[in-house]
Amino acid sequence: MATLLYRLGRGALRRRRLVVALWLVVLVVAGLAAATLRGPTASNFTMPGTESQRALDLLSEQFPAASGATGAIALKAPADGQLGTPEGQAVVQELVQEASALPGVVGAVNPLQVGAVSPNGRYALVQVQFATGRDEVTDEQRTAYEEVGAAVEAKGWQVAPGGEVLGGEPEIGSTEALGVLVAAIVLFITFGSLVAAGMTMLNALIGVGVGMAGLFALSGVIELTSTAPILALMLGLAVGIDYSLFITSRHRQNLLEGLSPEEAVGRAVGTAGSAVVFAGATVVIALAGLAVVNIPFLTVMGLAAAATVTIAVLVAITLQPALLGFAGHRVLPRKLRSTVESAAPGEPVGEETLPVEDRSGFGFRWARFVTRFRVPVILVALLGLGLLALPTPDMRLALPDASTATEGSPARVASDLTTEGFGPGFTGRLAVVVAGDDAQATAAAVPQVAAMIQRTENVLAVAPPQLSPDGRTALLGVVPKTGPTDEATETLVHDVRDAVGGVQGVEVLLTGATAVGIDVSEKLSDALPIYLLLVVGLSVLLLMLVFRSLLVPLKAALGFLLTVAATFGITVGIFQQGHLASLVGLDTPAPLVSFLPILLIGILFGLAMDYEVFLVSRMREDFVHGDTAREATISGMGHGARVVTAAALIMMSVFGGFVFLEDPIIKSMGFALAIGVAIDAFVVRMTIVPAVMSLLGDRAWWLPRWLNRALPNVDIEGEGLREHLGDRTPTRV
Repeated sequence: MATLLYRLGRGALRRRRLVVALWLVVLVVAGLAAATLRGPTASNFTMPGTESQRALDLLSEQFPAASGATGAIALKAPADGQLGTPEGQAVVQELVQEASALPGVVGAVNPLQVGAVSPNGRYALVQVQFATGRDEVTDEQRTAYEEVGAAVEAKGWQVAPGGEVLGGEPEIGSTEALGVLVAAIVLFITFGSLVAAGMTMLNALIGVGVGMAGLFALSGVIELTSTAPILALMLGLAVGIDYSLFITSRHRQNLLEGLSPEEAVGRAVGTAGSAVVFAGATVVIALAGLAVVNIPFLTVMGLAAAATVTIAVLVAITLQPALLGFAGHRVLPRKLRSTVESAAPGEPVGEETLPVEDRSGFGFRWARFVTRFRVPVILVALLGLGLLALPTPDMRLALPDASTATEGSPARVASDLTTEGFGPGFTGRLAVVVAGDDAQATAAAVPQVAAMIQRTENVLAVAPPQLSPDGRTALLGVVPKTGPTDEATETLVHDVRDAVGGVQGVEVLLTGATAVGIDVSEKLSDALPIYLLLVVGLSVLLLMLVFRSLLVPLKAALGFLLTVAATFGITVGIFQQGHLASLVGLDTPAPLVSFLPILLIGILFGLAMDYEVFLVSRMREDFVHGDTAREATISGMGHGARVVTAAALIMMSVFGGFVFLEDPIIKSMGFALAIGVAIDAFVVRMTIVPAVMSLLGDRAWWLPRWLNRALPNVDIEGEGLREHLGDRTPTRV
C-alpha cells in the first residue's frame, strides 16, 4: 500500500493543476446538487419494531386525524380563579379560535370543556392538533404557532405555545467557528509557517464542503435526522485537518532531509498517508458498524459521518500533495526555508535546525521520564482514570424533552409554565391506542382499559377517549405524576403495558413522545454491550495486522476501554448530575441523550486508533531498524508527540466549538468527544502507552510464527517502500 500511495502522491504533485481543478469541480457540482435536491431533515427518532412505533403506525393508518403533530398552549391568568369568570372564558375562547385558524392546524380544544384547567382556576392547556407530522410542519406554520396569542398577552395574560411541534433543526452559528479558528492557530504554531497552516486548513475545508454538500444532496432521497449533518461536520472538520496535518508534517521532515519537493511529498503520502488511510478506515468501519444494532436513524448518522471521513482521507492523499506542490519550500518556516534552498541536492539540513528532531525537546524528555518511572506512572494514570469513571454506573439514557431546553426558549417557557400550573406529568403525557376489529369491540374494551390504567401506580389522570370516524380505534391520554425523563415514568410505561396486556378482543398499545423515548433508550442500551464487544474485537484484529503483535493490540484495546469509561464518567457527572454544569452553559441536568454512548464508542474508537497508529508505528519502525525496545519507544514518542499533540488540540477545538450550541444533544456530543480525545491522546496514548511499551520490552512485538505467516502484511510503516527505493533493510523481522 505504501508504494502505491507513494506513486499516487508524486502523480498528484506532477498533475497538481488537474487535481485541484477536479476537486473544485466536484465541490461545485456537489454544491449545486445540494441546493437543488436538498430535502428536509427529521427531528424525531423512530424505532421500527417497538410498541410505541407500532402504535404510531396504526394511528396513521386507522386514525390519521390523531396521528399528526400536537401542540399544547399553556395559558396563565393574571389571578387565581379568573378562568371561571365570564371575562376569563371569553379570553380562552378567543385563544382557541385563533389557534384553530392557524395554518396547518386541524383544530384546537377548549380547555374549559375538557377540564384542562388547574384547580386554582389560573392555568389552562389548549390542545392543538396539526394535520401533518412534526417533520412535515413548515417553518411558516411553526412561526405562526409560536406567535399565537399576542392579543391575549396584551390583556395581561401569559401565553406559551409548546408541545412536540416546536422541535426543529439545531442551528449552526458562529460559536463553532471559534473551534476552527483555534485549530488554525494550533496549525500555525505547529508549523511556524502561515502557508503550511493555511494550506492544511484549506484542504480540510474543501473536503468538508464536498462531504456536506453531497450529504445534503442525498437528503432528498434518504431520511436524515437533524443531528446527522452536524455529526458529519464535526468529524469531517476534525479528521480532515488532522489527516492533512500528518502528511504535511512528514513532507516537511522529508524536505529538511534534502529531498526534492516531488520526492518528499511522495514519501510523505507513502508513509504518513498509509497511516492516514488505515486510521480513516478504522473510523469508517466503526461508524458503518453502527448498522449492526439495526436502528435506522443511528445507521444513517453513522453512514453519513463515515462518508465525510472517507472524503477527508481521499482529499488528504490527493489534493494535499497537489497543494504541497504549489507551495514548494514555503511550507517551511522562513529561517529553515533559506537553509534548505541553499543546500546541495540530497544534502540534509542539520538536525540542530529542526526543532521536532531535537532530542532535548519536550516529547523526548517526557518519553524518558515515562519510561524511567513507568510503574508509578501507570498506577497514577489508572487511579486517575478510575476516579473519573466513578459516575459511569449511574448513567441514565433518555431522549431530551422541553424541560431540558435552553432557558428562555419557547419550548422551555411552555414546559415550565405547564409544570408550574399542572405538574411535571403534563409535559410528558402518554397515549394509549385501543384498536379492535369493529366498533363494538373497541367500545367494550375502552372502559376496561381506562380503569386498569387509572389503578396503576403513578398515574395522575386518564383523559376521555377520542374515537376514529369508524369507531374501531380509540385514543386515551394518560397523565403521569412525574416528568418525561423521570425513572418513575419509565417504570409506569412498563406497568401500564403489563396491566393492559391481557385485554381480550382488541390490541392495546402505549405510545407518545415519552414512550418513544423510553423505547429508543432501552433498545440502544441493549445494543451497547454488543457494539462495544464488536469494536474492541475489531481493534485487536486490525492492530494485530498493522503491528504484527499480540500484546500491542491488547494494550490498545484496554486503553480504549479506559478512555470510554472515563469519558462516560465525566459526561455523566456534568450533564446528568449537574457538577460544574455552568461551565458548559447547561441550564438543566438531565439523562444523557440515548444514542450518545454508542455513538461515542464508535467515534472514539476510530480516533483512538489514529493516535495509536501514529505513535506506535514509529516505535515499530525504529525497532525493526535496530533500536532497542526502550530506544524505539523514546524515539517514537519524541518524533510523534508534537504532531499528535497538535492533532489532539485541533480535534478538541473543533469538537469543543459545538459545546456552545444551545441544543443539548449537540452540546453533549461536542463535550464528550472533546474530553474523550483529550483523555485518549494525553493520558492513554502519550502516557500509559509508552510506559507499558517500555515495561513489555521486546515482548511487545512477539507474534507466533504461524500467525505471522497467516496474517497479510499491510505495511503501513512503509517497509516495502524503502525496499522499492533502495533504502537500508531492517535488521529485525
